[in-house]
Amino acid sequence: MYDVIIKGGILLDGTGSPPKRADVAIAGDSIVEVGQLSGPGTVEIDAAGCYVTPGFVDIHSHSDYTLLVDGRAVSAISQGVTTEVVGNCGFGCFPIANSHDALQAIYGYDGTVPITWKSMSEYVSLLRTAAPAINVALLVPNGQLRLATRLEGAAGRITRLRLLDELLFAGAVGFSVGLEYPAEIETSEEEMIELCNVVARHDGVFAAHTRVREEDADGAVEEIIRVARATGVRTQISHLAPRSGILETEKCVELVENARAEGLDILFDMHTRAFGFTYLFNALPPWSLAGDVAVATRQLQDHEFRRKIQGDAAPILAGRDWADLVIAANDVLPETSNRSVGDISRDWGCSPQTAIYDILAHSPEKAHSLMVMIPCYTTEQQEYVFASALCMPASDATALNPDGPLASHTFHGAYTWASWYWRFMVQERRLLSPQEAIHRMSGLPAQMAGIPDRGIVATGAKADIAIFDAAEFAARGTVTEPNLLATGMKFVLVNGELVVANSEQTGKRSGRILV
Repeated sequence: MYDVIIKGGILLDGTGSPPKRADVAIAGDSIVEVGQLSGPGTVEIDAAGCYVTPGFVDIHSHSDYTLLVDGRAVSAISQGVTTEVVGNCGFGCFPIANSHDALQAIYGYDGTVPITWKSMSEYVSLLRTAAPAINVALLVPNGQLRLATRLEGAAGRITRLRLLDELLFAGAVGFSVGLEYPAEIETSEEEMIELCNVVARHDGVFAAHTRVREEDADGAVEEIIRVARATGVRTQISHLAPRSGILETEKCVELVENARAEGLDILFDMHTRAFGFTYLFNALPPWSLAGDVAVATRQLQDHEFRRKIQGDAAPILAGRDWADLVIAANDVLPETSNRSVGDISRDWGCSPQTAIYDILAHSPEKAHSLMVMIPCYTTEQQEYVFASALCMPASDATALNPDGPLASHTFHGAYTWASWYWRFMVQERRLLSPQEAIHRMSGLPAQMAGIPDRGIVATGAKADIAIFDAAEFAARGTVTEPNLLATGMKFVLVNGELVVANSEQTGKRSGRILV
């Protein structure tokens, strides 16, 4: 007798193969048989009228901290997501030398779980204690690597190389950079090549948030391709589409496609939002954020400091009209929630730049609660990018829950990325077949992350499975109400355990830390 048998569904196995009717049998945490099966199961799931697919792999997640706070990950499992790769963009929860410095490179931090750990092993131990409902694979984040090793010159580089080697040996699946951010802006191409030689020796993945994402973004993509070519490292360019329109987007996609044709093992990911999303404090120049973010934002109360930084914008906002930025929902200054900086500045009788400085200066100790939306992507860009055979969709968000300690947290994409992608690409635009869309959400990112026993439905693979109604599977979250559960997901299994049954969370938390 099987532990679980899934009968009567239409199988999309994650490889891109055409759909077929097949049953799936599970024993323990693994798939033991796929085909026309007659044996009984302790648990039998009727999947008639539904697709049976691998659990989705979120290749670009920022759930490092929120999973410590509340591991239920309802935003993820309600969409069929069973594995997340965290530590992207150089942001993450290890290694840590100084907890105050580390805050500028952790998304979702709210102090609920104080930073008492320093090493990857201590972080993994806490994460296991938190018992996440999803599997978690870890990237070594360059931001924390640099913040933890502040030695200058050759001594700092040697220390970072040694530490990266140790962390990859301990089970991290790769290394990420966020070259646009203050903590990482001084990372040179030469140092990236040295670091990626270490990653390549461990057969890890290099996830790269490029240095420039406005005009001339193609030059920044070329830099990452040069690193890939010099080292042979498996490479994933993060949220590839630049914030500068369709022509620049086409250039960037073409560069990656040419590099792939050349023989490089390179893909890219893209989030499903029509805007960028980051901390508001990233509007400050990198040099001002060298230490504690609260210290930097507290200085905004000093007019001399404001005069000093005037005109010295961070790269992430350089060349943009600050009036177009939208302050995300927040409890720091609720009257600014979901409003453009232009509207706020007109109400306050000041410039957009002054408005941003005033918002940050209001509560320096809560600077990590202020996020900003950067309008930048068109439907045309989304269609073009997601249609590329080299594109993997991803959340670029934190796993959240509609109740409990994370109920008031917002990270656009958390509740919507997989369900939106399916609806947009398969049901509405019809740009992808069902099997190709599922491949890009499961088998392809699993290969990139180096976890080949996930992302497929096959004998011997881990039993991470999503079962959903194709017509009903859709996102409900919006820009102003992002924390709404997706519809249409009927059953989800993680390592053979039902975490969603009949569209309801079971409370099971059977995820694993993949180290």
